[in-house]
Amino acid sequence: IVTGRASKIADALVTDSRVRMISFTGGTEAGQDIVKKAGLKKKSVGGTENLIMAASLAQGETVLKNCSLEPEVSDLCELLVKMGAKVDGIGQETIRIKGVKELGGATHDIIPDRIEAGTFLVAGALTRGNIVLTHSRPHHLGTIIEKLRYSGAKIEQLNNHSLRVIGSEDIKSQDVTTSPYPGFPTDMQAQFTILMTQASGTSIITETIFDRRFTHINELLRLGANIEVSGDKATVRGRTPLSGAEILASDLRASASLVLAGLIASGETIVNEVEHLDRGYEKLEGKL
Repeated sequence: IVTGRASKIADALVTDSRVRMISFTGGTEAGQDIVKKAGLKKKSVGGTENLIMAASLAQGETVLKNCSLEPEVSDLCELLVKMGAKVDGIGQETIRIKGVKELGGATHDIIPDRIEAGTFLVAGALTRGNIVLTHSRPHHLGTIIEKLRYSGAKIEQLNNHSLRVIGSEDIKSQDVTTSPYPGFPTDMQAQFTILMTQASGTSIITETIFDRRFTHINELLRLGANIEVSGDKATVRGRTPLSGAEILASDLRASASLVLAGLIASGETIVNEVEHLDRGYEKLEGKL
């Protein structure tokens, strides 16, 4: 139980006060004896990563439960181990960490961005294109690839780091529900919504991770999409021609989805406030 100024640090580390036990040596020095036991009521990538980093320099052993399974969490753990951290259970829901006094330098290749890779896979399927995606990790894209194949796209793994996607002239509709990894990622929901606007039939997109993750839909309606939102569900009626317009990006993934929509809309599409886009995609326009 944490009080005083230290409680702000604790709140940043663990999202649910009912499942945390955090103590501070002297009540002030964060990093001396931070976490003993902690659990996340709801999986959180950022929460898991912050707890792991804090526990790496805490005294004694820390047990983290209900950890996120995203590849980015495992990648962070592997870096910390190279730096001298003692982490057991990498890639599992329960991770044990024995704190060390200090961490050293290390050389580490960061894993490719699976959401950027997924965005380009959707772009290929959406435009009925034929593209080769390099510097990716296909085994991190399992659910995305599965959904795209179901929609009619042909996806071929060329090697351990490359994929080819060939779009289908007949995109098939399907329902999608976001969930923590290895489920369908919430960060691909907006891009997949665009794909379903061109599919035959009706699709239902259910967002279970974040509230207000349908902000891109109002802008898609301006392009001519036929989508209705009710709570955490968006009903997408497909085979809808889109027409270019001036639209506004509201967040990172919404920005990417609007750019994808512009690829297939007739006429010119102008996406404003693309600073959101630049935060998550390096030189997207050049790659396109």
